[in-house]
Amino acid sequence: MTVHLCRSSKILPTLAHTGFRLAFQGMEAIVTLLDNPTSRDFVAALPLTVTLSDHVTTEKIARLPRKLSTKGAPAGVDPSIGDVTYYAPLGDLAIFYKDGRYTSGLVPIGRVESGLEKLAALERDVTITIRKVEGGSR
Repeated sequence: MTVHLCRSSKILPTLAHTGFRLAFQGMEAIVTLLDNPTSRDFVAALPLTVTLSDHVTTEKIARLPRKLSTKGAPAGVDPSIGDVTYYAPLGDLAIFYKDGRYTSGLVPIGRVESGLEKLAALERDVTITIRKVEGGSR
């Protein structure tokens, strides 16, 4: 089983060979999912098409069409570069391209494995498509 080290928490297990692909402007980013109720609920909602926007020059955010489960989630996390999180109070997906600060209601759901620099370079709002990937299809 692979693991993800988050600054604000202990080592977290990932869903074996499961992740998602963000497709945007002819490019893509690949994310490995953590094994928790929030990430499993997110995968169940895929595929999705959402608008990705910059937030405080630290993260890219997208409003999800429905709230996700936060069962067993920590009170908050201190996100690192590459962390993919769910901001429960607003129902937003948040992808950190710079280190963030501890935020209540932030739930870790994954880690960007490739393409983070492409996401960070986006200067405007962009429509992205998110699809589940498994095994060697990444």
